[in-house]
Amino acid sequence: MVTLRDIARESLRNLQEQGVDSLPIDDAARGILDAWRASSSPVSAPARSETSELSTPEQKIDYLRRRAVNWSAARRLGSLREKMVFSVGDVHARLVLVGEAPGYDEERLGEPFVGKAGQKLNEILRAMGLRREQIYITNICKFRPAMGANQGTANRPPTPEEIAACLPLVLAELRAIRPACVVCLGATAAHGLLGGEGSVSSLRGAWHQLEDHLPVRVTYHPSYLLRNETLSARRAVWEDMLAVMEKLGLPISDKQRGYFLSR
Repeated sequence: MVTLRDIARESLRNLQEQGVDSLPIDDAARGILDAWRASSSPVSAPARSETSELSTPEQKIDYLRRRAVNWSAARRLGSLREKMVFSVGDVHARLVLVGEAPGYDEERLGEPFVGKAGQKLNEILRAMGLRREQIYITNICKFRPAMGANQGTANRPPTPEEIAACLPLVLAELRAIRPACVVCLGATAAHGLLGGEGSVSSLRGAWHQLEDHLPVRVTYHPSYLLRNETLSARRAVWEDMLAVMEKLGLPISDKQRGYFLSR
């Protein structure tokens, strides 16, 4: 499992490669770095800075987007395709959805969830009374995993190494946005964000915590519903979405509560 120290080390290495030699940090971060230094950690504390130009979510996400294009941790793996696909949506959103990686359609259009799975996701959001523009959508891996010269439209899930390379970006996105909750769409996103293993069926139906404060819900990827259109599968996803709506304080009608119940 990737640790916070691993993430910090990789992030600092990427910054150094970009020519950054100082960073603004707050007292909490300074305390963590001091503790690591005391325990002979290889992570060294950045120099202090009095001010930070990245004060809004817009600025922070824009910065991360630009950094992600040449993210060396991902580039040096040699197993990811060239085009970076970052995120879409409202940087002030209270709900963040995390998928696994860009596919053919996402790479072509430069936006997460724009293929058939994206259309299914849009249907789910509409049933919740939400528009795509009201939430923030990202992926646990920022590049389409490569499958050779004749890949065509074929896709594959990212490996643990590919996920670990991009994870610092995703965590930084969540810290910039500070949503009320996160939904992991599928096991790949759940394993990457929460660590550990387990099927979606064993992880869904309960709230998990990221970094001890951010509520995370796990549900099936929309592509699962394209393969499995049974009433039970659709109801399972909807029960998770109802829990998310309750967490966000969204109104829920009797009709919505009754979706996909057997008659």
